[in-house]
Amino acid sequence: MNFNRRTFLKQAGLGVAAAYVTPSFLSCNSAQSPKTTLTEVGLQLYTLRDQLADDAASTLARVAEIGYNHVETFGAEADASGQIQFWGLGVRDLSALLQENGLKSYSGHYDLSEFLTSGDGNEEALKAYLDIAAELGQTYVIAPIPPLLLIDKMTADNYQFMADQLNKGGALAAKSGLKIGYHNHFWEFRTLTDGNKGLDILINHTDKDLVAFELDLFWSEKSGTDSAAYFETHPGRFPLWHIKDMDKSNTTKVTGPDYDEKPVMEIVSAISYAEVGTGSIDFKKIMAEKDTAGLQYAFVEQDVITIDPYESIAKSYNYVKTELLK
Repeated sequence: MNFNRRTFLKQAGLGVAAAYVTPSFLSCNSAQSPKTTLTEVGLQLYTLRDQLADDAASTLARVAEIGYNHVETFGAEADASGQIQFWGLGVRDLSALLQENGLKSYSGHYDLSEFLTSGDGNEEALKAYLDIAAELGQTYVIAPIPPLLLIDKMTADNYQFMADQLNKGGALAAKSGLKIGYHNHFWEFRTLTDGNKGLDILINHTDKDLVAFELDLFWSEKSGTDSAAYFETHPGRFPLWHIKDMDKSNTTKVTGPDYDEKPVMEIVSAISYAEVGTGSIDFKKIMAEKDTAGLQYAFVEQDVITIDPYESIAKSYNYVKTELLK
């Protein structure tokens, strides 16, 4: 990972590369999805990336003290010896810390760029992560982003290739009792030259029994999409959600004729966020459609925080716990 890529990830709030922890292989089937009884609040750990880099053990302890029940991990990288590390922790060390703090982990973000790149499609890149996920007892292996070099020039063909690869990856993952998934940002809602949107291509051309989707509600709403209505269009395909809020003073949508050709970084640099429940997104309206979506796990996330980080995630936790899960 070179400097430019690191800078992009930090600024864009994408939280790429990873590996993660969780039990049970759960299918997200369609309109027949069972009713959801959601009692646990999760945190996407990318929210605290700086704190984790400084002291992962104390950061995870603080997350648990606030009340979070589970975490979604990110950031797995090979060290000089080829061993996977998370913020300086080995896989076993991370697993032990999670257990020590009573934190579960049902999902994680993995850098699947090689596997999803047209002309590459390297299965070994995926298999390596599947092995780690199996060792950690995960359920969902999530691709958090398309190949970075393609973001500003994604075509319908690129999305179709990714859909085909996700189907192949889903079949491989199933052999290990895992499920592959995809997490969106705003560019998947751009209108392509053929009139389609990238996320619709991915959903329509993947097997619902093999491929799950994690809807980032901030990005779907910021793109101008009605998230609740989107679940009606694609029922049962979204067992995971990212719940993060939008700055009330900065709600302009970022897709459409004035935006679809703009460089991603030009758009991202002007975006601002808010603690959950303090911004402009109507999460209660969206949560009312959780059964239609097939929701199983919800994660608080905030890409950029302007107050004390632990105060921020506590505010978001309290809103989700008392207002959305009651």
